[in-house]
Amino acid sequence: MLESLAGYLRLAERLAQGQDDAASAWNFGPADDSNRPVSWIADTLARQWGGDARWHRDGGDHPHEAQTLRLDSAKSRQRLGWSPRWSLEQALSATLDWHRAWLRGEDMQAFTLKQISAYTRG
Repeated sequence: MLESLAGYLRLAERLAQGQDDAASAWNFGPADDSNRPVSWIADTLARQWGGDARWHRDGGDHPHEAQTLRLDSAKSRQRLGWSPRWSLEQALSATLDWHRAWLRGEDMQAFTLKQISAYTRG
């Protein structure tokens, strides 16, 4: 979440500066070498969550879905100078940390600000 937010904030700066060429479609996704199948992400989330967390593929009759979803962020890298700061594993871990904190009833504003600070420090 923080990766795409950082990209959209960088884009908003360009638009606020009157750079009209920035008013187009943009993708903010993982690094090219971090593209993974959906099943890998589900496996990683279940493993990082721990306990008896697991997932299963629904074998029902559904429209075809791609096994791997990819966002081409080349334009964002080249024209905005944006690139992901965290690896895919770090981003997934931070997402799970946020949800664990919420389930524990923590102060989510403070927790979120702490995560943003960690993200901006790199």
